[in-house]
Amino acid sequence: MIKEEQIWMGNTEQGENICIIPKMANRHGLVAGATGTGKTVTLKVMAESFSDMGVPVFMADVKGDIAGMMNPGIDSEDMQKRIERFGLAEAGFSYHGYPVTFWDIFGQKGIQLRTTISEMGPLLLARILNLNDLQSDILTVIFKIADDNNLLLIDTKDLKALLAYVDANAEDFVADYGKMSSASIGVITRAVVALEAEGGDVFFGEPALNIADWLQLDGGRGMINILDSSSLINNGKLYSTFLLWMLSELFETLPEVGDMSKPKMVFFFDEAHLLFEDIPKALLDKIEQVVKLIRSKGVGVYFCTQNPRDIPDGVLAQLGNKVEHGLRAYTPADQKAVRAAADSFRVNPDFDTYQTLLELGTGEAVVSFLQEDGVPGIAQKVKILPPQCSMGTVSDAERDQKIKESLLYSKYANSFDPESAYEFFVRKGLEDQQAAEEAKQAEEEAKQAEKDAKEAEKQAEKDAKEAAKKAEREEREKAKAAEKAEKEKAKQEEKERKAKQQAMKTVGNSVVGTVGREVGKQVGKNFGKFGKTLGGNVGASLGRGLLSTLFKK
Repeated sequence: MIKEEQIWMGNTEQGENICIIPKMANRHGLVAGATGTGKTVTLKVMAESFSDMGVPVFMADVKGDIAGMMNPGIDSEDMQKRIERFGLAEAGFSYHGYPVTFWDIFGQKGIQLRTTISEMGPLLLARILNLNDLQSDILTVIFKIADDNNLLLIDTKDLKALLAYVDANAEDFVADYGKMSSASIGVITRAVVALEAEGGDVFFGEPALNIADWLQLDGGRGMINILDSSSLINNGKLYSTFLLWMLSELFETLPEVGDMSKPKMVFFFDEAHLLFEDIPKALLDKIEQVVKLIRSKGVGVYFCTQNPRDIPDGVLAQLGNKVEHGLRAYTPADQKAVRAAADSFRVNPDFDTYQTLLELGTGEAVVSFLQEDGVPGIAQKVKILPPQCSMGTVSDAERDQKIKESLLYSKYANSFDPESAYEFFVRKGLEDQQAAEEAKQAEEEAKQAEKDAKEAEKQAEKDAKEAAKKAEREEREKAKAAEKAEKEKAKQEEKERKAKQQAMKTVGNSVVGTVGREVGKQVGKNFGKFGKTLGGNVGASLGRGLLSTLFKK
């Protein structure tokens, strides 16, 4: 609610209006107080005032009651008394809802909110994964390898793919990036898998949030962006690291604007104690740096927590606007913390700040806001104004309708998976597999060719032996045939010789016999007829005998 160009927060018992000066609102602030003391109402009143002023707001809705800002408040007797007490009717107080956009990193109670692994960065991601210093250093090296090789890390499967590749090829990276043990890479991989089981597989992806979409106005009023954190708060590291990422994105995205008449955006960090639990020094240094410098980008950051001691001194010193509701001191340590909180205020001689903090009722607070010259004002005890919006939450049907009415719903509703590290390694794996298969096939073909050559050589040797045997066999057969022919020829010649011999013998016998007979007859004619006959027979016989003897030769 605006009162004379100031953010009216409440009234003192004397009726003095206590306000935050708009141009000092980006000097950050603290809203503290025990459970049930009125912190949520204070946050709503501040958010309403910024929205009315045309300043977009981000709020984390841990309990679900911030969502009620979309609906107008409900009148009651108590509200009428408060309106009268503060003189709100004259100031233009009216019940009305505010423009809200619901977000949820799980996509269940708001527009799906995503970022990428690369945008989160190794420092914040190491906190989510709960890595030790060595593992965090290795994760930083993994991001460096991705940058050097132009590999996009969009989602968790991209990171796992790169971790697996580096692990499998560790020797190739030793010279440029140092040794990375397989055990440490295994721890990081298991942490990523655990994060996926907690919803990290949904949170990391595209389309990633364009932080400029949170700087929208609606009819001149700043949009109140509400992150449903009712389930996210169960994972304190994811919740706080995500909010830190948003701060970092705002810091890196927004231009320098210097001093402005009002903030460009106001960021409320509820349950701020989760941010600083078990936080490594490197990350704490980063938070302090961002908080210190982001005001030059026109962003105001307000930490909301139960006790100021939850905030480290280096951060607390930069919170110029303070609203502290009742604090409880049941132990000496609590009393010491309350004393420290009281001592952080400029003394107001009208009351004891320490005692007042212990005795504040619901809806009351001790406040101190920066003056025009940047000096903190003195402590003031005030009653906080009531909000114009609903105090309660909203139904699921109302929430769902509001989600789908947003112009940003269609932009972020459907995820897509761009070409990134995972796809690169899948493709590389397929190419390597294809190359390996081709190499294997070539090797098998070479072996087959060698085998075929050996078999051909063996067959040639076999054929040569067979040919030699065949030639030898043919030679033997030829020799046998020649020998047989020779024998046949000799036999034929012998037969012919014998035939000739027999013929000659026959002729000879006839001739010789005739000659012998004639000779014998001539010899035996002297002995008469008997002698002539006997001489002829003897002569013929002698002639044949002689001829036979000659033919034997």
